[in-house]
Amino acid sequence: MSVTTNTASAAAGTSTSTSTSTPDTAIRQVATTPDWYEPYKISQAVRAGGFVHVSGQAGIDEQGRTVEGGFLAQGRQAFANIERVLAAAGASLADVVKVTILVRGMADHLDEVIQLRGEFLDHPYPADTLMEVVSLAQPDWLIEIDALALDRGYLHGGSGDGHGGGHHTAA
Repeated sequence: MSVTTNTASAAAGTSTSTSTSTPDTAIRQVATTPDWYEPYKISQAVRAGGFVHVSGQAGIDEQGRTVEGGFLAQGRQAFANIERVLAAAGASLADVVKVTILVRGMADHLDEVIQLRGEFLDHPYPADTLMEVVSLAQPDWLIEIDALALDRGYLHGGSGDGHGGGHHTAA
């Protein structure tokens, strides 16, 4: 895991958490290794203001390749990617308070979206926005999901460095 602060300095491949920002204004990037979003100048997630903001995750594996198997396989991989990024931030799917799900072909996949929600999200279910889109960043992507989760370390007075707070669920 790599966590960097917008004012931090990195040396020899390590990151520091020194910052002149206050906890309320600090913005920290969350990344996993490999970071499949770095070439696109996108953070996998950002920790700010007591939340972990996870960028849209699609059904891609750690090498950036779209998984095979259709809509459900891509949706499961997208949720697994969210779970992985949240874990890097010290959070889990149980901490998610809001998701946005972008779907190509809503009429064909609404039941599968509901199935995926049931597989990965528990009561109380997060707030949700579901939108049909004409296309996503790659022509073979069928679903993309972003998430907003509580940053338990921040909420418990922690340093927001990804240690402590939150519990993890298995998918």
